[in-house]
Amino acid sequence: MATGKNIHTYFNGTWHNGDVAVMNAADHGAWLGSGVFDGARYVNGVAPDLLAHCERVNRSAEALMVTPTVSAEDMVQIVWDGLRAYSKDTAVYIRPMYWAIDGDMTAIVPQAGKTGFAICLEEIPMAPETASVTLGKTQFRRPVLESAVVNAKAGCLYPNNARMLAEVRARGFQNALVTDAMGNIAESATANVFMVKDGEVFTPIANGTFLAGITRARHMTNLRADGTKVHETVLSFADFEAADEVFLSGNMNKVTPVIGFEDTSYQVGPVTRRVREMYWDWAHSGK
Repeated sequence: MATGKNIHTYFNGTWHNGDVAVMNAADHGAWLGSGVFDGARYVNGVAPDLLAHCERVNRSAEALMVTPTVSAEDMVQIVWDGLRAYSKDTAVYIRPMYWAIDGDMTAIVPQAGKTGFAICLEEIPMAPETASVTLGKTQFRRPVLESAVVNAKAGCLYPNNARMLAEVRARGFQNALVTDAMGNIAESATANVFMVKDGEVFTPIANGTFLAGITRARHMTNLRADGTKVHETVLSFADFEAADEVFLSGNMNKVTPVIGFEDTSYQVGPVTRRVREMYWDWAHSGK
């Protein structure tokens, strides 16, 4: 089932109207999970950090031993060609994807150069500025590089995220605050996480167990340019329980305020609001 509506699909060198079938049953990606993707956004006529997202999907493919076949620069042009089908006031989710088609003699290792590629554009509205989430603890953790391809935005990682979400939703929370294998905070089940204490901003240090996101990096750059101290550091559940503000950072909605973590409640504070303001000011600045 599609997440959005008004879908356009780039496949086999051209754009198609609709949710086009792109994968065969025997493709390596279909049964051995060698699929990677990335997500960018088109909102109010701009697509912030589109090149960075296209560069990352190529790096993700390489991490899964799938040969990328489209340069990031060409991918950007293909996306902009596809976006002509949408009005400037339509919010679009941009998803380039790779998967392996053939395996080696064992079937398990992707065969070099045998790669499927597609881009899916879906109309998905941005969440309203009033949207917020609550977080709960989960027993499930982020894996490490030695046990999973955590250096890629890979589809095979997401069943673990789904377990996290299902567990906390059963207890009445909307998202999960997730730790790494050592028990230190890594991210939420769907996005990177920040906390604010005494006017300074803290986020888990990138330790290889989660993707340190493109939007996360943009927020840190904007905050520092605005004179706010930003710390990448080791954080615990206790740090979040003592925080003044908490917000999530992800491509889908850019900034999502957190109003509760287990029994702790937060207000949507001035730093969270400023982060959102700075992001869209930057996005429309053309820089």
